Amino acid sequence: MVNVFQKKVLILAIYAGEIMMKNGAEIYRVEDTITRICKACGINYIEVFATPTGIFVSLDKGGEENDTQTYIKRIKSTNTDLNKISMINRFSREFTTTDLSVEDGMKMLKEIDGQKPYPLPVRLLGAAMVSSFFCLIFGGTVVDFCVAFLAGVICYLLSAFLTKYEINFFIRGFCCCALASFIAMTAATSITFASYEPIIIGSIMIFVPGVAITNSIRDFLSGDMLSGVARMTEALLTAVSLAAGAGVIIKLWGVIGGVPI
Repeated sequence: MVNVFQKKVLILAIYAGEIMMKNGAEIYRVEDTITRICKACGINYIEVFATPTGIFVSLDKGGEENDTQTYIKRIKSTNTDLNKISMINRFSREFTTTDLSVEDGMKMLKEIDGQKPYPLPVRLLGAAMVSSFFCLIFGGTVVDFCVAFLAGVICYLLSAFLTKYEINFFIRGFCCCALASFIAMTAATSITFASYEPIIIGSIMIFVPGVAITNSIRDFLSGDMLSGVARMTEALLTAVSLAAGAGVIIKLWGVIGGVPI
């Protein structure tokens, strides 16, 4: 049977893995972190299997007559916060190389998990800059740059609003890119020298699932085929939702007699 201390260590390790998984970490990194934390506390017989939607941990004392204990942690939502992943990596190194207690480690994890993202104005500025400068990269003019800057702010606000009410990623991407396309088409109709193509492309770049695609490839390369397929599928569905949102508005605009497509 697992004693009280081992159970506390296991809860600590799974909590660290949960934070990493919820914030976009690779599968191998999550499994390695959980394993290292457990082994640092004397739990040597441990197996970890992580997927984007759950973490499975089994451990025993190594004897033939010992019972195997299995724990499951369901992962219900994911986000992208590379800062939290970095902080968990630092915590893991500190926990495994110092005499940090399990109780103090749990306090540190709760502080990391409770950290709020950057303030909304900072995130809006980042979204606006991504949108506007990608617009320039894809051939936009100064007028397009200004429109894309505004579109980035408005679309990110809509995304934050939908995220607050836990709207799924497909609908969220569809609505945000539809709004970006509507702003771009309106600007191209009413403003001289404005072109809708670079504005739409720049605005969509805010929502392109680059981290998910990168992590899926890294999972494939590290042998985590199940996670790689799951994350690649999610990234493809997100890309479909972005394209559908933009395509529907462009098609409707052409139907009602707006800007020539």
